[in-house]
Amino acid sequence: MTFRRGQKVEIFQKSLDESWADYMDDFIGTHGIVTDPDTAINDPDALVEVSLEDKGTHRLPQDCLRVLKD
Repeated sequence: MTFRRGQKVEIFQKSLDESWADYMDDFIGTHGIVTDPDTAINDPDALVEVSLEDKGTHRLPQDCLRVLKD
């Protein structure tokens, strides 16, 4: 899936990516907005920058994200 800037997303599961850190487990179930989808690289394994509600902005693997319907 290709993420776009401004999309509302949810961290719905733990990522299998090696960049996933234990502290990120606390983000599961959190909603946020994509701030940098990294589309210039267009790499499905690239990290996506997401601004999470009350948790700051983080670069997260794509396999833990799902787009929320408006």
